[in-house]
Amino acid sequence: MALPVLNNKNARAIFLDRHLLSAAPNGSSKGTDLLDLITRLGFVQVDSISTVERAHHMILRARKASYRPKHLAPLLEEEHSLFEHWTHDASVIPTAFFPHWKLRFARDAETLRRQWRSWRRAGFEEKVDQLLERIDVEGAKSSACVGEGEKRGSGGWWDWHPSKTALEYLWRTGELTVSRRESFKKFYDVTEKVLDEALIAPEPDQKKSIDWLCNAAMDRLGFASSTEIADFWDIVTKAEAKEWCAQAGLIEIDVEGVDGTFKRAFARDGILEEKAPKPTSRLRILSPFDPALRDRKRAQRLFGFHYRIEIFVPEAKREYGYYVFPMLEGNKLVGRIDMKALRADDILNVTGLWWERGMRATPARLDKLRAELDRVARFAGVSTVVIDPKLGL
Repeated sequence: MALPVLNNKNARAIFLDRHLLSAAPNGSSKGTDLLDLITRLGFVQVDSISTVERAHHMILRARKASYRPKHLAPLLEEEHSLFEHWTHDASVIPTAFFPHWKLRFARDAETLRRQWRSWRRAGFEEKVDQLLERIDVEGAKSSACVGEGEKRGSGGWWDWHPSKTALEYLWRTGELTVSRRESFKKFYDVTEKVLDEALIAPEPDQKKSIDWLCNAAMDRLGFASSTEIADFWDIVTKAEAKEWCAQAGLIEIDVEGVDGTFKRAFARDGILEEKAPKPTSRLRILSPFDPALRDRKRAQRLFGFHYRIEIFVPEAKREYGYYVFPMLEGNKLVGRIDMKALRADDILNVTGLWWERGMRATPARLDKLRAELDRVARFAGVSTVVIDPKLGL
């Protein structure tokens, strides 16, 4: 029997609405308003690359034009209404979700001990209790503050000294929390000394956490396969998500891709009648790590947009550039742009521009792009946009 169909136009509208990219990016971007934004997204991925600004700041700016990086620190380092931990990657997460991360802590405790015994230098397990006691007495420490006398490697993620590994293990298993960052370096403190006991004390059982995590993923995706639900937080296993989908009272639908093919998905009853708002026609430059693009296969299926990070691709083999930003206009991903904030020169330097197939550089579209580049320049703290004349802008 044929499944009900969610056509591609409506699928994109629902998806962008769930990812808070439909409405114009107006309004307050501080305090409780910023916390509400992150809560609605679920998490914001943290990344260190800063060709314009770091990824988490670019993600938030795309949804609130008034956002500035200084707005995030109070929530993380003073109020602690957000905490840093892992989803599919390192992320900023509402502390209200912390009890359900205890499932991850427990699973990581077992998995990481087993993996890191062979992946990391020997000796980290002997440092775990010692470091936890030391931080409890002395206060927050970074990896540079511990491991006195231990051989230091290249500093890469593959060559941590044993005390650095122990710090990361204690963080990944919930004993320590990132209390602050200095020049992006993490400082770890005992979790109970950083986060509000009322927020972190609840101990939901595994079944309740799985139910919460799957429900929360579905709310933020709109429609998804069981694998996509499991991948959203990367805590629930694929088997657990599959079982949850079978018992959660969902409907099955076919979601039309931009090429006219269909993919089966689960959704809540009523999604076919949902009237998602028409996305604003504003052109926005997105982070490559934007939540709407995290699942590259889904972005290609819904929008026809194939994207990969070329940081690790040799320069001569890159199709586009080192760190190229996708561009969203209305309900279409229309192109990608290569740019960098050169703060010493007070410029935003635009060196590459590629329109997707079928997207013409109309005068109206170019006007929108110039306006967005001016906004990005202000966000990056530079006063002038410099565009390579060959780009025709």
